[in-house]
Amino acid sequence: MKSFSGSFAYDTDKGLVRQDNEDQACALLNGEGEILLIVCDGMGGQNKGDYASKFAIDYFVEAFKHKRKYKLVSSDKIWVSRIIKKINSSIYSKGEKDAAFKGMGTTFLAAIISGEKLLLTNMGDSRAYMATKDNIKQISEDQTLVRFLVSTGKISEEEALVHPDRHVLNNALGIYPSVSLDFQVFKYNGEKILLCTDGLYNQVSLEDIHAHMFTNERSEQKVNALIKEAEMNGGSDNVGIVLWEADIDD
Repeated sequence: MKSFSGSFAYDTDKGLVRQDNEDQACALLNGEGEILLIVCDGMGGQNKGDYASKFAIDYFVEAFKHKRKYKLVSSDKIWVSRIIKKINSSIYSKGEKDAAFKGMGTTFLAAIISGEKLLLTNMGDSRAYMATKDNIKQISEDQTLVRFLVSTGKISEEEALVHPDRHVLNNALGIYPSVSLDFQVFKYNGEKILLCTDGLYNQVSLEDIHAHMFTNERSEQKVNALIKEAEMNGGSDNVGIVLWEADIDD
């Protein structure tokens, strides 16, 4: 199986409007040579969304460091499900036991790249993009009310853009005692992968995101440039970004 070397960068920013930063992001390589990219967007504001997102990332990252490499993607799904259920239970239990934390939760989006396989796990509306020099496409699916309404033919794509409930989530981590996970598996061939929270894609166009991904700058500079553009366009929300770039010709 072919494996890919490369570089990654990640960062978060509270933006220009919010008082707190509830976004978290991380990327790392484990001892098995697998790559993890992960972002979380905490919810709750005064109800400790920052706690939920940080707990989710820290717990999952620590578990990933000790993850073994599986031959079957079904085994990867079982592993991810087991870890996510533990995280969800911890966040939900803390909210039930402590009124100051009640109602907190977080989106959760993680990509695990293992050789020529990319496993995407999603809860909420953080997004994953796969890009080549000529194309960029969203590979995650927003788990929101308006996306459900579009998929069932209740509203059009145009109506979804301005719908008053377009930010209402259908799924999140830590909100309910049980958890529902969305898995997608992709053939990976060295494309650039970007994960981000809604603070980026609501402020920066897809065309501009794609353009920044293919400058001649280092990965860290690209992430910083995207955050700066989000701020230039209003900076109305926290931003979390993870970028992975394989060492191949674009």
